[in-house]
Amino acid sequence: MTVERLLDFLSNTNPGFFILAAALLVPLARDVVTRAIVMVGGPVVALVALINADGLGLNLSTVHVLGLDLVLYRPDSLSFVFGLAFIIAAAIMGVYSLHRRDALQDSTAMIYAGAAVTAVFVGDLVSLFMAWELTAIASVFQVLAPRTRESGRAAMRYLFFQIASGMCVLAGVCLYAAAEGKTAFSQIAPSMAGLPVGVMDIGAPGAVLLLTGFGIKAAFPMVHNWLQDAYPKTTETGAVVLSAFTTKLAVYALARYFAGLDALIWIGAIMTVFPVFFAVIENDLRKVLAYSLNNQVGFMVCAVGIGTQLAVNGAAAHAFAHIMYKSLLFMSMGAVLYRTGTTKATELGGLHRTMPWTTLFCLVGAASISALPLFSGFAAKSMVMSASHADPALMIVWLMLLFASAGVLEHSGIKIPFFAFFSHDSGKRPQEAPFNMLLAMGMAAALSILIGVVPGSLYQFLPYQDSAVDYLATELWTPAHVLQQLQLLVLAAFAFVLLQWRQLYPAERPGVIIDAEWIWRKGGPMLGDWLARPMRLAARGLAGLVDGIGAGMTGAARQVFAPTGWVAAKVPSSGTAVLGLVILGIVLAIALFS
Repeated sequence: MTVERLLDFLSNTNPGFFILAAALLVPLARDVVTRAIVMVGGPVVALVALINADGLGLNLSTVHVLGLDLVLYRPDSLSFVFGLAFIIAAAIMGVYSLHRRDALQDSTAMIYAGAAVTAVFVGDLVSLFMAWELTAIASVFQVLAPRTRESGRAAMRYLFFQIASGMCVLAGVCLYAAAEGKTAFSQIAPSMAGLPVGVMDIGAPGAVLLLTGFGIKAAFPMVHNWLQDAYPKTTETGAVVLSAFTTKLAVYALARYFAGLDALIWIGAIMTVFPVFFAVIENDLRKVLAYSLNNQVGFMVCAVGIGTQLAVNGAAAHAFAHIMYKSLLFMSMGAVLYRTGTTKATELGGLHRTMPWTTLFCLVGAASISALPLFSGFAAKSMVMSASHADPALMIVWLMLLFASAGVLEHSGIKIPFFAFFSHDSGKRPQEAPFNMLLAMGMAAALSILIGVVPGSLYQFLPYQDSAVDYLATELWTPAHVLQQLQLLVLAAFAFVLLQWRQLYPAERPGVIIDAEWIWRKGGPMLGDWLARPMRLAARGLAGLVDGIGAGMTGAARQVFAPTGWVAAKVPSSGTAVLGLVILGIVLAIALFS
């Protein structure tokens, strides 16, 4: 009976709560074994709870607070795939972090992961906002973890954008709830093929604010540089944690509410293209990965905008695969940072001699992100490409995605492993990464290969099962599809080799690459100064007026009260007599004529 009650409790409780509870125990764990049990055990319990959920599409846990019905647990096929990816990522990151003990960073990382898992399984807007804000607050501690002045300033900039995102979401929720009187997903609008995605009308009160809040967290163009600013300034584990949750949570929210919104198609397409140019010339390899992350999220946003069943499946599959292989790439660069103290391309090279396993795992991540057949990126990204190619009106978008796919190979598939582990010999001979790091990288690499070799292992969890099964059977492994992808990768690799041989590839050199962040770091203060100028002029004029009035009043008071003032001056008696007669005359005139 006790076991049955325990299973019933697990099956009706949001899995994110178990990770949040484990996070509270992290500061109490004193040794490596206890820390491993807590940091891995929390996600494992969450996974058991998810697998044993009583049913998909049902409100399994609700609570009434302050007149609001909060749906704390409502799993469905869309939230399942995102939640599963988050839980697996949390477990892998727990293993990856065992080589050092930082209670604050570890506990906030688990709070961050638990809040993200909670967010994808709640069933109403208010609960989503609360979990959304918790991810923002917890994640900023990952940026602060190095405890340097540079990371502190980056953390404040990062927090500014995360709080701005939360405020937009809060305002949107309030406006929508006030106008419509409902916040539960299942009540907002009709579902698409039985799944509540893309259900919010962009013209509804608060919808634009919600889209803006989601867009900031997804790193839409012009508000994307918090990502490239913060991620490279974290510890070797912080960037891994950040890469898995923030932007993919935003993709989930966009898929839940705005699937089929045409504007997202073009926003996503632009997101895939512009980071390519910055990543190619960037020297810091973790910042290259940050630009690459922006590029990959663009594929997901574009798929959400297309909004067909195949496209939504592609967004979900790509999010799952991306969490694994991008975490793997960040983990490999984290290992390099941990052993050498740098991830600058100009300071690395030749590390494959003493870090062979890290090199191998990085190559697996590079093959996956490049969408090489038999790796996870091919099984996931190809669905997005097929969904865009299916509509002739999206031919330009398809070409943009094709260019971006080639660009990914250039900067993440080749540049990252080439300059870190091969290229010129930097003379560095660091030790191989600690065992826990290698184990975590091995787990992520194994999943990336498994999904690529057996795509059905991922497709079975996608939101639209029939569409996924049909795509796997009829399109994924067709000779034309496989050959097209191989041709694209071979040509991109040939272009890299040719440019390197002819010394036309942008040389790696120290420096800071500035793009849209100029608006926030330089343009913002300049705009504020320009807007404040009239106020300063008015203030100076008002200050001058006040000073003049004050000086006049001071002078008058001095004449009246000072010993040398005209009131205190001696007046001749004849003058006094004349003044008295004048006053008497005025009084008599008033008396006679009044």
